[in-house]
Amino acid sequence: MRDYGVFDILGPIMIGPSSSHTAGAARLAKVAGIIAGGKIARVNFLLHGSFAQTYKGHGTDKALVAGILNMDPWDEDLKSSFKIAEEKGIEIVFTETDLGEVHPNTVKFIITKTDGSVTEVTGSSIGGGNITVINIDGQTVEFTGERPTILTSHRDLPGVISKISSILYEENINIANMRVFRSQKGKMQTMALETDSLISESLMKKIKNIKEIENVKFINPLTEGGM
Repeated sequence: MRDYGVFDILGPIMIGPSSSHTAGAARLAKVAGIIAGGKIARVNFLLHGSFAQTYKGHGTDKALVAGILNMDPWDEDLKSSFKIAEEKGIEIVFTETDLGEVHPNTVKFIITKTDGSVTEVTGSSIGGGNITVINIDGQTVEFTGERPTILTSHRDLPGVISKISSILYEENINIANMRVFRSQKGKMQTMALETDSLISESLMKKIKNIKEIENVKFINPLTEGGM
């Protein structure tokens, strides 16, 4: 059973009328931007369910753009996110769509960077400003961004997860939750590993140096106080 805190009961500090449609949207987009990495040139927001129906009236559109700009839900500049994105040369597109059997407040981000590479991230705003990321580049995942999170894409070989765990042990970092996903045995795995402590620069460097890891992202908690 999940332990509920003050944030869950009272809701987040935010700009806008709805925690799901503004705070959750901003947090979700911020995570998507971190996952994509690099300099963003274009974002197509594929909006599902109630997001698609009310995104303009509830300010979801401004919140999503603000998150992509790395803003927090309580940032006063959230109201001007469209203008800021334009100034930064980021093209913004909203598309209403059906993403299937997912939460009604779900969005798929198709993020194109200036180098031409594309990252796709799908996630949901599940209430009270809380989020869950459910897919990255076609691979099923599941994490919330509430704790420091290590996201890896690595070769499906024996010992890789053990190497990561050993590094965490050496740094006295406790694993709070870990899930590993793969689409085919022996190919690539995606791991979402949540910790109880912030991730240091030295730990990041050690994990990046594991030869079987092809890509790794580090996400700090998305709560009041920032990332």
